[in-house]
Amino acid sequence: MEFSSRMRQKYARLAGDRRELYPHSLQFYLEPPTESISLVEFESFAIDRLRLLKIVENLGVSYLKNADSYKTKLENELRKLKFPYKALAEDDYEARRKDHISHFILRLAYCQSEDLRRWFLQQEMDLFRYRFTQLTESLMQKFLEHVNLSFEAISEDLKKELENELCASTPGLSLPKVKEQMFYKVGLADAVDLFRTRRVFIKDGFAYVPFKEIDVIVLNNFRTKLSKALALTARSLPSIQSDERLQPLLNHLSHSYVGPDYSVQKNTGKISLEQIDALSVKSFPLCMRQLHRALRDSHHLRHGGRMQYGLFLKGIGLTLEQALEFWKKEFIRGKVDADKFDKGYAYSIRHNYGKEGKRTDYTPYSCMKIIMSNPPSQGDYHGCPFRHSDPELLKQKLQSYKIPPSGITQILELVKGMHFQLACQKYFELTHDVDDIGFSLNHPNQYFTESQKLLNGGRELKKELSNSGNSQQKNNTQESMNSNSTPTSSNTTDDTELEGLEAYFTED
Repeated sequence: MEFSSRMRQKYARLAGDRRELYPHSLQFYLEPPTESISLVEFESFAIDRLRLLKIVENLGVSYLKNADSYKTKLENELRKLKFPYKALAEDDYEARRKDHISHFILRLAYCQSEDLRRWFLQQEMDLFRYRFTQLTESLMQKFLEHVNLSFEAISEDLKKELENELCASTPGLSLPKVKEQMFYKVGLADAVDLFRTRRVFIKDGFAYVPFKEIDVIVLNNFRTKLSKALALTARSLPSIQSDERLQPLLNHLSHSYVGPDYSVQKNTGKISLEQIDALSVKSFPLCMRQLHRALRDSHHLRHGGRMQYGLFLKGIGLTLEQALEFWKKEFIRGKVDADKFDKGYAYSIRHNYGKEGKRTDYTPYSCMKIIMSNPPSQGDYHGCPFRHSDPELLKQKLQSYKIPPSGITQILELVKGMHFQLACQKYFELTHDVDDIGFSLNHPNQYFTESQKLLNGGRELKKELSNSGNSQQKNNTQESMNSNSTPTSSNTTDDTELEGLEAYFTED
């Protein structure tokens, strides 16, 4: 008998198919999963949820969270990635299971530092808020009972007695609406956010919360539970780190990039060395523009800068021969002679191209890898300027690049909110004079590719049409390169650590 893929999956898991674990499409994630899953499914679930949370982050900054456009785009992504997107019927068991397991996998990966915990908590909060507000009133009530938040609804008699106070103390509710609305008697500890913002009536140590505001209390409860759970999970890490199968995957997930694989050089040979100065001004992200200018000014970069910039140049199309020529010409203009370069630096360049050592064809660094690993110290120029630069120095750099004051303010606000990739996205929009780039920026080479498409009218980069670099090189020599950075990221890792897994977490 032939079975469809879905039917085979269903019957194969029948013995452990405990649907009572997921009576609702929404969860507080209080109990960890106990079933066995394959490493393939482990990886697949984790990557899909990471994609979803990055989309949640991007939409949260680009749209109002209660806007129809925000809700429509997020629902489409939930559908596409097969996560529960509304209160479905019994047949969404697989989506609920995936939602449950993937949350706990990323909880393991993102409990390892304060920055990671803060990011994970915020995105999970925003996702939960959207899904909770999509429930009908009856399903909301069932969910509240399920998570032991079944607050006492006040009687009609008490509501009539307090209707004037309820109307005066609850913004947006007229007297007729007060009569229609259900109110709950909630302890002040649970309603502290509403109390602070003067949105509820208080009497005898209780807040009288309208049903339309109950999501604030539920979210506050969810945040408290998840925050405590992340702290407890972090304490359990030593036992997980002893598992040699999981630890590399979990470590890499927090730095993971889930977009195209830029180790595949589609533009190999289309870039000439004479073009690089001009391209650095118009098509390099700020991190690579900073490295290029530092290299031109000091004729040297330390190891972290050479790795980050060298792999980026490889990704945009420099051949091994071009890379050797480019770095050698620049280094011998400084304190390194040709013989020292050939003996000390040429090997590492060939190594990056898979021609030495273990012959690994190394992948250009993604934004997450640059942001989360190997923070720069004094005298370094690698890293993410939005993550690692002092805000005042970043402001000066943006001013020197003729970014308008209003744009600088927007970028600094995003940096303050720790939205470093979105700050880079805003930088792209301002330097290319577009209102909405229409994609989520996750990789320096993606920045370059999209810039070239925009500047060339959607055409691929053509070497013969781009030899305009020499005239712009002179205009670019006075760019400010002060970027003293504070190393406040997680523990420094070896530049080549887990490079073999980079391809494991990328798709073609």
